[in-house]
Amino acid sequence: MTRRELLKSMAAGAAISAAEAMFPGVLFAAGPAGAPTQPAAGGNAQPANGDVAWKKTPCRFCGVGCGLLVGISNGRAVAVKGDPASSVNRGLACVKGYHSVMALYGKDRLTRAMVRKDGKLTPVPMKEALDLVASKMAETIKAHGKDAVAMYGSGQWTIPDGYVASKFMKGAIGTNNLEANARLCMASAVTGFMSSFGLDEPMGNYEDIDHADVFVLWGNNMAEMHPVLFSRLLERRLKNPEVKIIDLATRWTRTSMAADRSILFKPQTDLAIANAICHEIIRNDWVHAGFVRDHVSFHEGKTNIGYGLEDKFTFKDEPKTVTFERYRELLGDYTVEKVEALSGVPARELRYLASLYGDPKKKVMSLWCMGFNQHTRGTWINNLAYNIHLLVGKIATPGNSPFSLTGQPSACGTVREVGTLTQRLPHGDVTDEKARKLAAEIWDVPLERIAPKPTYHTVEMFRAVDRGEIRFMWIQTTNPMVTMPKLRRYRDGLKKDDRFIVVSDVYPTPTTDVADVILPAAMWIEREGMFGNSERRTQHWEAMLRPPGEAMSDTWQIIEVARRMGFDKLFPWSEPAHIEEIWKEYRRFQAGPEHEMAPYEELRNRPGVIWPFVNGKETKWRYNAQYDPAAKAAFDFYGKPDRRAWIWFRPYEAAAESPDAQYPFWLNTGRVLEHWHTGSLTRRVPILHQAVPAAYVELHPDDARRLGIANGQRVRLTTRRGALVLPAQIDGRARPPEGQVFVPFFDESLLINELTLDAFCPISGQPDYKKCAVKVERA
Repeated sequence: MTRRELLKSMAAGAAISAAEAMFPGVLFAAGPAGAPTQPAAGGNAQPANGDVAWKKTPCRFCGVGCGLLVGISNGRAVAVKGDPASSVNRGLACVKGYHSVMALYGKDRLTRAMVRKDGKLTPVPMKEALDLVASKMAETIKAHGKDAVAMYGSGQWTIPDGYVASKFMKGAIGTNNLEANARLCMASAVTGFMSSFGLDEPMGNYEDIDHADVFVLWGNNMAEMHPVLFSRLLERRLKNPEVKIIDLATRWTRTSMAADRSILFKPQTDLAIANAICHEIIRNDWVHAGFVRDHVSFHEGKTNIGYGLEDKFTFKDEPKTVTFERYRELLGDYTVEKVEALSGVPARELRYLASLYGDPKKKVMSLWCMGFNQHTRGTWINNLAYNIHLLVGKIATPGNSPFSLTGQPSACGTVREVGTLTQRLPHGDVTDEKARKLAAEIWDVPLERIAPKPTYHTVEMFRAVDRGEIRFMWIQTTNPMVTMPKLRRYRDGLKKDDRFIVVSDVYPTPTTDVADVILPAAMWIEREGMFGNSERRTQHWEAMLRPPGEAMSDTWQIIEVARRMGFDKLFPWSEPAHIEEIWKEYRRFQAGPEHEMAPYEELRNRPGVIWPFVNGKETKWRYNAQYDPAAKAAFDFYGKPDRRAWIWFRPYEAAAESPDAQYPFWLNTGRVLEHWHTGSLTRRVPILHQAVPAAYVELHPDDARRLGIANGQRVRLTTRRGALVLPAQIDGRARPPEGQVFVPFFDESLLINELTLDAFCPISGQPDYKKCAVKVERA
């Protein structure tokens, strides 16, 4: 070690010691300089002289899919930089990406399997733990049937993780009890795409940013949630001063600060606002008549559809085709004057929004994420965004794009493409016999093995555990004992005596606290994998490090358990080649111009490939024959039987729970820039943790003054589900309107989800974390 390296190591150690003294209970990463030395993984030639070898990978965080280069030296990840060759981020990274490798080296990293014995988690060899998981799973199936076992995974799973989980649960065991936490973040985007276009995932891509004149951000704090992508919006405006960024939100944020115009609306009224824009477009004759005539059909569905608050709630929509005249008539309740009264948005602002979409000389990109998707009418509001673009024909061409972003690195690739939701297969739905036949053929299992009906979406799956219908659950790569709404019920359910819970993770969390078995998992670049990002881009990385102790990839854990249960023939791959072999098998599901995936070697050689990948070429814009080989006409929405995009009339309906005399405030929850989801990784990185060390409640200054609350003082929040005391933050990085409060959910010691409501969109099953009634008091 040189003198310079020694000084850097000492400085890093001192900083970590200081951080640990300031924040007891959090075990920080040792940092690259002091990280534990590990031998390099097999097949990765590492320089022996201490030089750094740079390896490509997508970022571990969010769904943007930034390309990173990780510096490896002597078996350790020592540095990170943005990949200049990646078209996603062009060499940039956000604060989480730049510190991502430090999350590998937290001092409390799980390296040994643990089994609960006499109520206490006890270290055991990995082999013993895997034997126990397999035997308990088989024992539960024998005693209670195949639907008594369940698996709950993640949009942080790699594509091979999700594919193997799908094959194991649906093809081997024969149950559809498979869900992933993307149900909590992206399910409404899926059902929005499916109901409007018949196929999932966007028609455009990030290149639309380079062509758009107007960006309308619908409840989307991009400056914090997708900062690298937001920087591309700012760059576009910097080079083209006529470009406008419009922030349409329920809370003033850093995105509002950077926007040309900030428009605040009352919670839930985005439904009415979208309809008002459509009403105004029609009233002003801004409809693209030719596009609508040739490529669009009109429909309405059921109304007053409920909120799923009761157990075993079911809903099935009944679409009815209507005429344009009927659609216009239904929009009659959404004049700008009526919607101003409902939403609080002045009529002149609604007219302004409509004029941006209606101007034929402007290309418009709409962007959204959790504000739309975590919504009791999440499917509807996705439909309404598409309605606007379809009416004016601004879709599927460069710069004209309704675009749903994601919150996890592979929510699209692993969950939506691979089919780790109860209703999905790697291609198509379980209810579709053709899709089941394809899966049975590729998996070489009897057709009757694949169950033809979905079972439980996430909320109902955890309710089934509480009720005792599910007795065994295996949780991988996610932390539901922080993320589930109305959390206390589900935590109590998992802790019941006759439930058996297996958790695969990299650090102790509130979810490992309730586990009967903990399996230590390999992280991200400690194993080979692929992620699929928001723009249909698949990105591969190789194994760069050896995982610590007995930690093992989630993919291989599932294979080991499946083999122990007698399914060896379904999982015949060798460990060195299994990722390549899995990819080759998965590609068979997606063969054809509508979904074709790139070959394995192509993924290894490039920083990501957008699918469909046909004849060596990416399909950047779908449904447009100029770019899409599957399109048979100028615009061909081939996902629908009528080959048209569907415009749905969807009304405004109130939230499941609104403020009242007893609980007079709205409670809104979400994220902050520095922390990723439950903070189990980012809180191990000192610089990120110190930036935002604990959760807080944002208050409007006038509300705080009226309640006698000063900045930093303790505030008690109470809902019908529980109470929580947090410090107040007044005019910090964001400001809610009067009558609203906001709490970030990353803090595992301040569980705001004990207060939230488990109401969900009846079509997508995705819960609404953004709206419930709360009482606010000085503690």
